[in-house]
Amino acid sequence: MTPARRSGAEAPPALLVVLLLLLTTTASGGAARASSPRVPAVIVFGDSTVDTGNNNQIPTPLRADFPPYGRDMPGGARATGRFGNGRLPPDLISEALGLPPLVPAYLDPAYGIDDFARGVCFASAGTGIDDATAGVLSVIPLWKEVEYYEEYQRRLRERLGPRRAAAVVRGALHVVSIGTNDFLENYFLLATGRFAEFTVPEFEDFLVAGARAFLARIHRLGARRVTFAGLAAIGCLPLERTTNALRGGGCVEEYNEVARSFNAKARAMVRGLRAELPGLKLAFVSVYESFLNLITDPAKYGLENVEEGCCATGKFEMGFMCNDDAALTCDDADKFLFWDAFHPTEKVNRLMANHTLEVCYQEGVL
Repeated sequence: MTPARRSGAEAPPALLVVLLLLLTTTASGGAARASSPRVPAVIVFGDSTVDTGNNNQIPTPLRADFPPYGRDMPGGARATGRFGNGRLPPDLISEALGLPPLVPAYLDPAYGIDDFARGVCFASAGTGIDDATAGVLSVIPLWKEVEYYEEYQRRLRERLGPRRAAAVVRGALHVVSIGTNDFLENYFLLATGRFAEFTVPEFEDFLVAGARAFLARIHRLGARRVTFAGLAAIGCLPLERTTNALRGGGCVEEYNEVARSFNAKARAMVRGLRAELPGLKLAFVSVYESFLNLITDPAKYGLENVEEGCCATGKFEMGFMCNDDAALTCDDADKFLFWDAFHPTEKVNRLMANHTLEVCYQEGVL
């Protein structure tokens, strides 16, 4: 049953499930274990699940630098470009590791290399593993994120010297979250022609090969501690439920099946790459099953609505459609799995951050 919107009930996303599971196994707020080696920085690649504000600085319609985005940020409402009501998983991971509570966006002019030496985000909302995905909404392609990473390292060497800069990169936790847009914004939206070029299994293989090439490249550039997040149950996002209205408005099982298939291939790729590349501590972070747990047993996690977003009607609004003039926005986002029709709430992001850290500890990344 979906409660009245003003009651604050909302639908939890895939990320929420994972995060909640980890909350039960880690200290409140995801505190790092004292025995873990010191992590000098958190370095982030990916899409809107981890973009801390880079899209604010580029000419794209996909932005979140206006209210009510950021309404629950620490210290008061502040729309930073994060697609959520508050912080994202990299922010919470950084804080848990004793680093700053916000990971700055590389393109944000308010920050400089001294800030980036402790954490930096190259992610861009709307991007994907496939370069064509970034072209749909004119955002930063993954190859450009890597170019920024190379530029960042040059700046770091100039500031810290070669030896200290290399130590920062080598010791940093690299967080990668990407892939959803390749399917929902690109392939299934028929936006780029990939649907005519590849079958679904072939497109999965294409993306996994692209992810492998990306991971190998950042390894050549010095990355040694890396997490690669799998896809959530993308067919259960509020926007996909809405577009599935003619079939009852439930989850789109076709999309969930694709997510499961992609995840299996990506997990195998990560396992092979870890065995092949010397010194690489690489972990695949599964979120799919945890997400389903949040949906099937929301009360266990204090959730009341896992089918809609908190913002506006929660059925299709995201980006500019999720704004201060939108009616029906919920009062308590913590009761929702999703903030808007595509992105989780901070509560779910915290669960995801904790889950990521737990996987890092279990697999020796930290």
